[in-house]
Amino acid sequence: MIFRHQYQGGVWVDLEQPTEDEIHQITREFSISKRVERELLAPTPMPLVIADSDATLLVLHFPAPSTKDGDSVSQELDFVVGKHYIVTSRYEVIAPLYHLKKLLETQGLVGGRDSVTTDVLLEVLFAHLYTAVRNHTNNIAGRLERIEKDMFEGKEQATVRSISNISRAFLHMESVLANQQEALKHFLDTLDHASFFGPSFAERTLRILTERAHVAHLVTTHRAIAAELRETNNALLSAKQNEIIKILTVVSFIFLPLALIAKVFAMKVTYMPFVDDPNGFWIILGIMFIVAVVLTLFVSKKRWL
Repeated sequence: MIFRHQYQGGVWVDLEQPTEDEIHQITREFSISKRVERELLAPTPMPLVIADSDATLLVLHFPAPSTKDGDSVSQELDFVVGKHYIVTSRYEVIAPLYHLKKLLETQGLVGGRDSVTTDVLLEVLFAHLYTAVRNHTNNIAGRLERIEKDMFEGKEQATVRSISNISRAFLHMESVLANQQEALKHFLDTLDHASFFGPSFAERTLRILTERAHVAHLVTTHRAIAAELRETNNALLSAKQNEIIKILTVVSFIFLPLALIAKVFAMKVTYMPFVDDPNGFWIILGIMFIVAVVLTLFVSKKRWL
């Protein structure tokens, strides 16, 4: 599917799940090199920058929410930027680009269509992409707040898997954003050296890099919070388990002597105290009761419970 948006002095072409014929059509239209065309035809596992005389290719991966348990997935987005055009290619629906297309279609972009140039549109593209990553990060952080509440309400066991899933999602996002850093800077520096745009592009470059760095820092911060919550949850769970073990140990400490007394009086021997006494059962029971009371007072004095 091909989407076109004409702006001042150029055009933005967005290719969503393009066929080979559509990619050939666009590369011929803008005289894009065969090397860049080959990269557009197939997914690229890692960030990549290819610079030609008339255009520069950038391949980046952006973290996005998954439909499964709020996890994160990587979505590849290819940029081909020339002096008067931007071509984006993707293999699936990317929500921020979809929303930006709707804004452009309704001319909702601030300043109107005539004020948009290639460098402005490129900055807007990255702003929408990183805003989506920030929103995704904040949504996961909101789950952390709910987990923290459950954790201190005695649901430590139920939150173990949830915290682990969130930590994994933040780790994945942090890795993806870290991989972007060098490629994005190289791409923007290449565009600046090619003199495609005016002197103001240096400021736009700084804003784009700052936006990525801010989002990466946000992810790192929330990942650290998730790690601290996991340690706290483990400590609470360990304390709870230790308390249970302590209770069981104290109960065993009290009832083990009672069981020993019962075993002793159950022995088959010639003479056993209280066996022939008609009140023998109650006497033995009383002895066991006194022993239990003494042990309970001892435990209380030691503050084992």
